[in-house]
Amino acid sequence: MSGDLQETMMFKVEKEEKLRVREVLTEVKAALTEKGYDCTNQLIGYLLSGDPAYITSYKGARNLIRKVERDEILEELLNSYLT
Repeated sequence: MSGDLQETMMFKVEKEEKLRVREVLTEVKAALTEKGYDCTNQLIGYLLSGDPAYITSYKGARNLIRKVERDEILEELLNSYLT
């Protein structure tokens, strides 16, 4: 074995790239629209209740929206509205 066993090895785990909330909302909106849902009503239902059943599983939209926190979604929507 080569190297000094007393030397500390560094182990670095690459973090998963943080999803941008705007991108998630765009994809979820597209999936809801394609399935014929009113995306505003469905997103409001999800944001108020936290129940992912308001979001279609079509094109992985339900799994995708669960990757971001609801407060992050609200922050993005509010920032977008106020600017």
